[in-house]
Amino acid sequence: MGAHSKGAVRAVHTVRAEGDAAPAARDRYFDTLRALALVRVVAYHAFGWPWAGLVFPSMGVMFGLAGTLMARSLRRRPAGVVVRSRLRRLLPPFWCWGLFVAGAMLVRGWMPGWQLVYWVVPLGDPPGSAWGEQAWEILWYLRTYLWFVLLSPLLLRLFRLAPVAVLLLSLAPIAVLQFLWQPPDDRFGTGLLDLATYLFCWMLGFAHRDGVLDRLKPVAVVVPSLAALACGAWYAFAHRAEYGTYDLDDIPFAQALWSAGFVTLLMYSRARLGVDFSGLARLRRLHRLVTVFNARAVTLYLWHELALVLAVPLIDRLWDVPAFEAYLPLESQWFLLGVGWVLIAVFVLLFGWVEDVAARKRARLLP
Repeated sequence: MGAHSKGAVRAVHTVRAEGDAAPAARDRYFDTLRALALVRVVAYHAFGWPWAGLVFPSMGVMFGLAGTLMARSLRRRPAGVVVRSRLRRLLPPFWCWGLFVAGAMLVRGWMPGWQLVYWVVPLGDPPGSAWGEQAWEILWYLRTYLWFVLLSPLLLRLFRLAPVAVLLLSLAPIAVLQFLWQPPDDRFGTGLLDLATYLFCWMLGFAHRDGVLDRLKPVAVVVPSLAALACGAWYAFAHRAEYGTYDLDDIPFAQALWSAGFVTLLMYSRARLGVDFSGLARLRRLHRLVTVFNARAVTLYLWHELALVLAVPLIDRLWDVPAFEAYLPLESQWFLLGVGWVLIAVFVLLFGWVEDVAARKRARLLP
């Protein structure tokens, strides 16, 4: 399936599109979850930890949060207006990033065909060269998000016919693709597989926004959630030899089950128990950091992999300085992660304003 980059950045020595609420109405619990998801994504791409998805299934969380925001918007405005607004917020940051990535591949001799159109609207995975793969392979998330946005008016209408039943049945597509029909190994197949993997999380966002979770008793939520977690973990470890890993990003069926259980518990904690992070406002720096992460979520996601890639040759140059070689942990992946975050901050300052323009706001270096 389209997933995170497989494996960490190689050793050094050898070498807010989703939100449209006013700031006062923001849910700091969800904002914090989104920020944590982005931090986990960056760490995973730096280290390649196979257990990272078990600790915090970032992509399932992000799709669940996006589904919640989409349902809220569709309640307030016509479907066509909402879809256009989402596209307007998503595509300009993508185009800005694509000018650099696709441009660099073209300079290095890449010869794309008609599939270049996917660099304009990523309804399918945009093509790219092997040289630039580590930068562009993350685009599966934007492609999947885009399709969920386009399908949401229909999905929400279907969901409201029988909320609980439809939510449970949203796990059926991934079961069909796992046990009954193998999708083709092409753009259509990978796209379909990713949609099926995260469909439950997206629909769960609808359930939260419509108050469905509030009305369910704890036993009706916690027991099935724990069962989904258990089944997902069992499947991942039981089929470790088949997939060569227990990394959920490589095992769509396990990813779907684990994300379903995990995100359900997170959403239920907010809906039924009233868990929030309103006290975060007292920690001003952390509060500010969460705000920036959410306002620059698309920029951060798009540029983070490129930042980690560029950190490698940058650190290689530091080996030429005797003092740096003696006193800095240049061989450490943690040091690479730190340099990567510095470069991410630079990219956010340079290009984050595109998200403001896309949202029809005044362009700012930082929100």
